[in-house]
Amino acid sequence: MKNYKFKICNLDCANCANELESALSEIDIISNVSISFMTEKLSFDCESENIDQAIKLVKKIIKREEPDVTMEEL
Repeated sequence: MKNYKFKICNLDCANCANELESALSEIDIISNVSISFMTEKLSFDCESENIDQAIKLVKKIIKREEPDVTMEEL
């Protein structure tokens, strides 16, 4: 397992961050999902062979839950 970190932009509030973190935690191929509203950072653990699929799933859930939020690699 490797830890991956991303910058998330346009998140409106800490409650939105908590709800998004909860939704992302349901993705089977990632674990230890953490979103910091204050630092605008998303991190999660994933096996390196699954990272492309994980990023696609994360972006899909972000778009569904918080359409204005964008995710960038750090």
